[in-house]
Amino acid sequence: MRLTILGGGGFRVPLVYGALLADRGEGRVTRVVLHDLDSDRLAAVTRVLAEQATGVPDAPEVTATTDLDEALRGADFVFSAIRVGGLEGRANDERVALAEGVLGQETVGAGGIAYGLRTVPVAVDIARRVARLAPDAWVINFTNPAGLVTEAMSHHLGDRVIGICDSPVGLGRRIARALGAHPDEAFIDYVGLNHLGWVRGLRVAGRDELPRLLADPGLLGSFEEGRLFGTDWLRSLGAIPNEYLHYYYFNREAVHAYQQAEQTRGAFLRDQQARFYAEAGRQDVAALEAWDRTRAEREATYMAENRESAGAGEREADDLSGGYEKVALALMRAIARDERTTLILNVRNRSTLSVLDADAVIEVPCLVDANGAHPVAVDPLPGHATGLVCAVKAVEREVLSAAASGSRTTAVKAFALHPLVDSVNVARRLLDGYTAVHLGLAYLE
Repeated sequence: MRLTILGGGGFRVPLVYGALLADRGEGRVTRVVLHDLDSDRLAAVTRVLAEQATGVPDAPEVTATTDLDEALRGADFVFSAIRVGGLEGRANDERVALAEGVLGQETVGAGGIAYGLRTVPVAVDIARRVARLAPDAWVINFTNPAGLVTEAMSHHLGDRVIGICDSPVGLGRRIARALGAHPDEAFIDYVGLNHLGWVRGLRVAGRDELPRLLADPGLLGSFEEGRLFGTDWLRSLGAIPNEYLHYYYFNREAVHAYQQAEQTRGAFLRDQQARFYAEAGRQDVAALEAWDRTRAEREATYMAENRESAGAGEREADDLSGGYEKVALALMRAIARDERTTLILNVRNRSTLSVLDADAVIEVPCLVDANGAHPVAVDPLPGHATGLVCAVKAVEREVLSAAASGSRTTAVKAFALHPLVDSVNVARRLLDGYTAVHLGLAYLE
């Protein structure tokens, strides 16, 4: 089976390859094709993968190319993890927004809109090429903003594009551990949009254990979200929010923390990864060792500003090992081998959430088999969550419309309608700021 990884020079590709090396069943991936526009990054990551494969019998063959069509032909699965504009673009997204006093995070608020506006046209082009060159392939999208990009690609690929994210998995795992349950034996009742969802129940042996957690302040404060949001707020919600909702519930504190930080997250990763790729490109350096060291620092500093502003402390050791590669492998196995499983994924709504239309991509538990991912029926969202989900989905639709039409007016509307942008004038200045620094937004007129 052939897997093509778009963004194949990306820093997290070794996580995916490591998961493939551990998969020894029938119908496994035997060939990996890495595609990236940066040949130096491709070479560095290829070195890391070669060192990972040392001593592993029948390790998947790895090839690399800068030719997108060549990469797609013959693919059974396409893993899309591209970053349009690179980490310099992410740093600019943060800087422009913070200068206006609003959030520039890469998937939330103004930064997420800017990232979406320059990513959607590229993702749509990829979807069209997949439909033409590999019509039977399944696309697994991790490109952020994951829900928005998956919805854009679904207009051309239908249900053969599925978005993944490791945030709900990590959240469910932490809740299960707090309750003394094994994460693999728990069903997580999770619903929302990507980076905008809530755990409303966690069933073990058919019993919902979440009420027990919410009733015990000690247990509730024992894991990251309890410390991040505060036990009183979680008990008032009656649910456990995805960590990214900290940007909504504590927006002023988050913006202030990012404004006071020595570097934004994007600038930190830009500089950190520049050092890694320079080091890994040297033949006298052990590339895998350099990657491991860099990854540990990256994971430990994840959402550090939010945790500091909330007094949440350091991340737990169990949360430093990533997770999206495990979701991707489980998804591929379920489809390729008909190994039926339940995963939290980004898929078209159909009739799952009545407040959204059938084509809206949402993030919910799905039953996965050889025919793809099928969303599980969920209870209606409470009013406060419905309001946020509908508002953010409306913004996503404006981003899709602006990307399709090239309309600056529609792009301004997307910024202005977001709950975390508090002025039409700010929205106009944001777009002016972003178009000044991003060549990828030159199509807006």
